[in-house]
Amino acid sequence: MAAEFPVVFALYPHVTQLDFTGPHEVLARLPGAQCILASASGGDLEADGGITFAGVRRLADVERCALICVPGGFGTIEAMEDQELLAQIRRLALSARYVTSVCTGALVLGAAGLLKGRRATSHWAWRDALSAFGATPDPARVVRDGNVITGGGVTAGIDFALTVMAEIAGDDYAQSVQLSIEYAPAPPFNSGRPDLAPAHILADTQQRYERVRPARDAAVERAAARLT
Repeated sequence: MAAEFPVVFALYPHVTQLDFTGPHEVLARLPGAQCILASASGGDLEADGGITFAGVRRLADVERCALICVPGGFGTIEAMEDQELLAQIRRLALSARYVTSVCTGALVLGAAGLLKGRRATSHWAWRDALSAFGATPDPARVVRDGNVITGGGVTAGIDFALTVMAEIAGDDYAQSVQLSIEYAPAPPFNSGRPDLAPAHILADTQQRYERVRPARDAAVERAAARLT
């Protein structure tokens, strides 16, 4: 029988659901895995787009985990200010075998003081903000520095999860899971990265992000100041 491998997804209101449901789909297939959705307050939690997750556990009630994953989303601004959330992430990360994030979840790890001196990645639009937390931004889709593994934007969560699975259960097992979920990306457009997207698509997308940039940059600045 496989040893228990508790996986905690540390959630918060207006998280991007695919940031954690993607890796959840992979990691739930790991032998011994126990996947736990938890937040600072527990109960029901509404994600970006209106999907509600019921029965979310309180992080304070989770004793330990082998892997903690912090997803991103438009709720990141408030999450970086939530001292209870950050404290519980720090507590669980202290004994976790893997400390991980997807997308702008890396900003929350940074606000918790877990990225200082580490290489890390995040969503391309916010990756440079990691330097405020003493991290070195890395453009790779999955970045590992010690026991910290960070994934890029949204869909990179699946890549990160398969990377971890290969280390724990072996390449063959991870490849079997990849085949089982038919993860064979063949997008209809070659515009999934800033360097690939047509210039006008990139400009339009950046303009939408500019609406939240001042608030997010201010939250990063406040969170970084608290660490010092």
